[in-house]
Amino acid sequence: MAQPDDTPIPALPDAPTSPARSLPEAGRFGRFLERTSVIFAIGIVLAMAILVFEVISRYFFGAPTIWAHETSTFLSAVTFIFGGLLCVVRNSHIRVVLLYDLVRGKALQMLNALISLACAISTGFFAWAAWRTVKKAVFRPSGDFFLETSGSAWNSPAPALIKIFLFLVLIAMSLQFLILAINYLRAARSHKRALR
Repeated sequence: MAQPDDTPIPALPDAPTSPARSLPEAGRFGRFLERTSVIFAIGIVLAMAILVFEVISRYFFGAPTIWAHETSTFLSAVTFIFGGLLCVVRNSHIRVVLLYDLVRGKALQMLNALISLACAISTGFFAWAAWRTVKKAVFRPSGDFFLETSGSAWNSPAPALIKIFLFLVLIAMSLQFLILAINYLRAARSHKRALR
């Protein structure tokens, strides 16, 4: 029978204790969005609590709700939409790094500015497209204000609210990309001055 090995197990490195932070180039707007993100984190926990409540209510007490599914779906949807904006603020979005990893210094700052500008323009177009869906979800063909509803037993205005939120987040994302582009250009100029 084999004897247990008495050699000590190496300690694992400590996990990072501080949460991800916004890029310095994200500016005040990015720091504001970073602080706001905690609200959406609470939304995910609330969505989970609502689903647990629904399971207990339905299967233990035989009293299902008509609002739990739509509410948890709404909370999850707005959290995932905001998550895209938070990825921009933290620079944690997916990036193809084939060329990106080859450049350094001023060239990297210029490339970041170019990428951010292209992203600002594209998200601006997405915001315009989202506005077209918001108009249909918020106004009747006659022009009267009326929020699109889910058509369920609860008939909540969640579809219209999600479309409005997506539109606002796309505007914020476009603005954040524009701020990043400007600040990357400033960094490239200051890098050029530092080399003189």
